[in-house]
Amino acid sequence: MARDTKPDYAAGGSARSGRGPAIALTIAGSDSGGGAGIQADLKTFSALGVYGASAITAITAQNTRAVTHIHDIPLDVVAGQIAAVLDDLDVGAVKIGMLSSPDIVACVAAALAGYAGPVVVDPVIVAKSGAKLLREEAIAALKEQLLPRATLITPNLPEAASLLGEDPVRDTEAAERQGHALLALGPGAVLMKGGHAEGAQCTDLLLVPGEPPLAFTAERIETRNTHGTGCTLSSAIAAGLAKGLPLARAVAEAHSWLHAAIAAADTLHVGSGHGPVHHFHALWREDAR
Repeated sequence: MARDTKPDYAAGGSARSGRGPAIALTIAGSDSGGGAGIQADLKTFSALGVYGASAITAITAQNTRAVTHIHDIPLDVVAGQIAAVLDDLDVGAVKIGMLSSPDIVACVAAALAGYAGPVVVDPVIVAKSGAKLLREEAIAALKEQLLPRATLITPNLPEAASLLGEDPVRDTEAAERQGHALLALGPGAVLMKGGHAEGAQCTDLLLVPGEPPLAFTAERIETRNTHGTGCTLSSAIAAGLAKGLPLARAVAEAHSWLHAAIAAADTLHVGSGHGPVHHFHALWREDAR
């Protein structure tokens, strides 16, 4: 049975100390519309007081309505970006997003072989518009080469089903079962996101081997402006880990912050489709929205 947590939940650990800001690296695709991918990750890092570095795996032509083009970055350039950042910057956490092909999955896994810090993997499979961002043949590579390396994976319910080769579930009990199946693939923890479930409340479940599930629950917000929520949540968790927060607290704070960003999304008026969440809801003046 899951137990609820609040944003101020703490479970040991200590905040990061040292010179300079906390640094997080995002390895993901670029969203020309600015609502998801690298752009959402860097906005999230900045909003949460973390210096953001990036390695772009693909360039997409997309807006709030559709993804019209995807161009994969050459493997040596992807590897070169990651190496350049890790060779020079004190990276406190890595977030991995869109990896469209088996070769890019293998490339990223190899590039991170010597990195010992926390890694958050958001298994991006389908965009909010419905466009497929992860090729079918890349799912096996992701499961074999990156999930066992991950500190945390953050699938939504359709992504969890795709990873397991099962049908998507719609309730918390079934989500917990699938989450435990994903744990068996080797990640340190699984966050089953409940945005695609039914009901007035949205519950995310954090599953860690040998520990009771933690439930992060919030009222469901009726809005179409949820583009980039998965990217934003995973990068918010990575930001917390980069600061030295323990995993459960990083998830709790990210969950609370994203809920506020979704609540403020309708004030942005960006695009005519699924607009972005408001990454800077706590920083922009009301009259600047």
